[in-house]
Amino acid sequence: MKKRLAILPIVLLIVTSLVACNLPSAQPTETPMSIDSAFTAAAETVAAQLTSNAQTQAVAVPSATNTPQPAVVTSTSTVAAITNTPLPQPSSTQSCDLAQFVADVTVPDGTAYNAGDTFTKTWRIKNVGTCSWTPSYALIFASGGQSNQMNGPASVALTGNVNPGETLDLSVNLTAPGTAGEYTGYWKLRNAAGSSFTQMYVKINVGGGGTPAATATGAKFAVTSVTFSAAGGCSSFTATAKITVNGPGTVTYRWVQSDGTVDSTLHEALIFDAAGNKSVSTSWATTDAGDKWIDIYIDEPNHQQFGRATFSCP
Repeated sequence: MKKRLAILPIVLLIVTSLVACNLPSAQPTETPMSIDSAFTAAAETVAAQLTSNAQTQAVAVPSATNTPQPAVVTSTSTVAAITNTPLPQPSSTQSCDLAQFVADVTVPDGTAYNAGDTFTKTWRIKNVGTCSWTPSYALIFASGGQSNQMNGPASVALTGNVNPGETLDLSVNLTAPGTAGEYTGYWKLRNAAGSSFTQMYVKINVGGGGTPAATATGAKFAVTSVTFSAAGGCSSFTATAKITVNGPGTVTYRWVQSDGTVDSTLHEALIFDAAGNKSVSTSWATTDAGDKWIDIYIDEPNHQQFGRATFSCP
């Protein structure tokens, strides 16, 4: 009770100060109040003042705001779909029978002949396909007409198998037409099914009026053809080459064998007084199994290989 009475003057002083600040200067007559009522009012006033001070002193916390972010620019592009378009594939026939021209072994383009001269045209070709060529394959005359066929056969069968990657010399015996002019005959290979592939040609010039072609055209002296004949077998094989030239001159030569042998013998030179032919021979004794051949290399004047005589050992 004493404690309560001790703080009463302080409360009354506060209440009086507050009322003096908030009430108009003209004050109405106060109604006496009890001590308990005064104490309660003073307490409520103090609480309200404390709450107001606390709100004033509180640190203002900024409200969260949504700060706009920079717009993300996206690039939308259309990417064309990549597709693998298959390339045209060769047919089985195209892949099977393919040949590559290697060289004119005899009768270079434009070789000059007299009307009625006989000669042998030889092409060297390589099997670049996937199938082996057999004796069922043949060299055939393809086009050019009768005069350009030059009295050649309609077809010449292959004499053996030619496997992929191997080379072959194809020969055909021809006769220069009787009329002066340029002649071109086209030839092809034909497979066992009758389909032809790989075109080759022979082109010659024929002089007129019985004048030797070498004189009529001014052609240089050359071996124009070589034809072969053979005799014997494995243990004793003989190859004979008939060499034809287009005028007077000298021919030197060497023999070439399928086993890679190139003879180093210095053969007697062949001397021609005029256009014509001469024959030379060589022998080869072997018992090695397989197909064999002999060519002749004309050193002078052609620097050219001609072929071939063939035989086979069991």
